[in-house]
Amino acid sequence: MRAVMIGIDPHEGSHTAVAISAAEEPLGGLRVRAGAAQAGTLVAWAAAWPQRTWAVEGAGGLGRLLAQQLVAAGERVLDVPPKLAARVRLLQAGDTNKNDPNDALSVAVAALRSKARRQVAAEDHAAVLKVWAKRHRDLARARNQVACRLHAVLCDLLAGGVSKEITAAHAARILEQVTLSGPVAAARRELAGQFLEDLRGLDAQLRDTKKKLAAAVRASGTSLTEVFGFGPASTGTVIGDVTDVTRFPSRDHFASYNGTAPVEVSSGNRKIYRLSLRGNRRINHALHMAAITQIRHAHSDGRAYYDRKIAEGKTHKEALRCLKRRISDAVFARLQADARQATATAAAKGPGGQPGNDSDSSAAGSHPERRLFGQATPGPATTIRPATTAGPAPDSAQSSPQVPGCALRRRFEEIPDNHLTPTAKRTRSARLRRPATDGKVQLPTARSGA
Repeated sequence: MRAVMIGIDPHEGSHTAVAISAAEEPLGGLRVRAGAAQAGTLVAWAAAWPQRTWAVEGAGGLGRLLAQQLVAAGERVLDVPPKLAARVRLLQAGDTNKNDPNDALSVAVAALRSKARRQVAAEDHAAVLKVWAKRHRDLARARNQVACRLHAVLCDLLAGGVSKEITAAHAARILEQVTLSGPVAAARRELAGQFLEDLRGLDAQLRDTKKKLAAAVRASGTSLTEVFGFGPASTGTVIGDVTDVTRFPSRDHFASYNGTAPVEVSSGNRKIYRLSLRGNRRINHALHMAAITQIRHAHSDGRAYYDRKIAEGKTHKEALRCLKRRISDAVFARLQADARQATATAAAKGPGGQPGNDSDSSAAGSHPERRLFGQATPGPATTIRPATTAGPAPDSAQSSPQVPGCALRRRFEEIPDNHLTPTAKRTRSARLRRPATDGKVQLPTARSGA
């Protein structure tokens, strides 16, 4: 049984999949129409390769839905950046045609050979923050466009126009004072009135989106808002794009991802570093706005750091870049602390048998398809583990449900070895060596981590 990598080139109307072996030998291909059955069709086609891994190009963009459907189906999915797949196509033979099967093959090869592969996980609360942060950015851009168009019309109605940032209330007062001198001015005033209505509508939508985004940030329980200059919009943008901070080994990697680390362009004995225009520009913009906010407030630590850099002889832009990198490190530390807190909380609510967990066993509390023993006793009982109580241990007859020894013996013999922990295997071996009796025998519990 050999491992197989399946590359997928996603599109709006169809998806093309190509399977290759570890030696990059094509094993088969399939083109499916985008629809409700797309993931099921692909999984059924790939059933011949149990040890399979899916590689979706742009699993955070056009291929997001398909990647999430495959993850929900229990498949292992990798995210391949489109640029990485394009580089693989570039390194192939020059006579390779540009089509969907060849693109899917390049995606599979890129996922097979790349060391920086990112596994796709099921979407969580970070996706909610990303949705509302994107909506906020889109509305802000649309409002800026409408405001610019309103400025342009007011320049034709008033000498000099409006020199400052315009608001809906200010524009309404200006339009009330405009004196119409003919049909052209009347048409322009009517157009300005329509822009004013658009501006009011966008302002209302922005207020509503800010409330939803602030509520989502509070629900996430993040400490990123404690960084000076980070509001709900910036926090939602950073968490929504980072998703999992553990994929960054260090703060330097995080700084390179968000574009606050300089790019080395050295050659020979010359060591040269230049401004990075790479990285995630949305996170970079959030860090930039936080740096500007700190500089504007004289009491902030960022302003004191900025002043020290200026005193060292750096220019405004150089000091601003230093401050952005400092804020990037602070953001990374906050994200790491939040991740540790989330891990500790999940461990406290995890399967039973661990300190701080409830008394439900991992077998009885897991997904029905992953239960090791099934339901031990009929009736409302939901656990086969003795209830943990403070003080003296209760009697065995009251601590857990009991089943006849012969029935338990048959059930225990039918359990496959790969479904038992080493402790459960030793217990079964010891008990099966003893003759069956009519007494009551308690079913051993499979504890995770035993």
